[in-house]
Amino acid sequence: MANTRFVFRALGVALVAVLICAGCGKASGRSVGLLGSTSIQPFAEVLAEQYTKKNPGHFVEVQGGGSTAGLQAVANGLVDIGMCSRALTAEETHQFTPILIARDGLAVVVNRKNPVASLSIEQLRALFAGRVTNWRDVGGKDGPVRPITREEGSGTRESFVRLVMGKERISRRALTQESNGAVKELVKGDPAAIGYMSLGLVGGELAAVAVEAAQPTVKNVLAGRYTLVRPLLFVSKGAVSPAARSFVDFVLSSEGQRLLETEGLVRAR
Repeated sequence: MANTRFVFRALGVALVAVLICAGCGKASGRSVGLLGSTSIQPFAEVLAEQYTKKNPGHFVEVQGGGSTAGLQAVANGLVDIGMCSRALTAEETHQFTPILIARDGLAVVVNRKNPVASLSIEQLRALFAGRVTNWRDVGGKDGPVRPITREEGSGTRESFVRLVMGKERISRRALTQESNGAVKELVKGDPAAIGYMSLGLVGGELAAVAVEAAQPTVKNVLAGRYTLVRPLLFVSKGAVSPAARSFVDFVLSSEGQRLLETEGLVRAR
């Protein structure tokens, strides 16, 4: 089953790459292709929309697929820029050039009917490892805990594992979803659920719990009080095309950084 899932994911990345290449033909020499993290995707789409408004005739295609898929696409020369929502490994830093576009708080989310408002790192680890299976054991109501996690290869999952789980594994009983949106929908409809996602995508439909007594806010991320923080990266392999460089410059400009702040992220600079 795992091998089958990997094959279909690889085929999906290949298909997306074909679509990107087809779209790039619309604006030869002024087109940019991005693929990767579904956490970065909605923010990149906002940036791309504003960029193309300011630069008529330029074309920016943004696709998801996950951080690992983005790195693979860049490595194979299928896109200009990969989107990665985790720190690169030591091996990856030798292969790719990372560009920090923003920082993101990793929010732990529960249903709005769940009274649990604060958890420690150890409690989070126990909940997602399956060692705590009833909400009453962490100050909630008597009832089962249903952890929601992201798929293997997701930058969001890898960041959560690094920041929370350490050497402990996420329980096999955790329900796996392949996007922030899917996690959001499940938690929104299930009072027993707990998940994690980009702080900038939480909105008002879920409750984001405090971690180690620190609320997940941009202010607390900036002050270093909220510690579940990850980098959001654009990744390239060597020098990028002039069109890609122009888009990256826009993202890192004051205007681009203000847009990301408006969307709930913390500016890179």
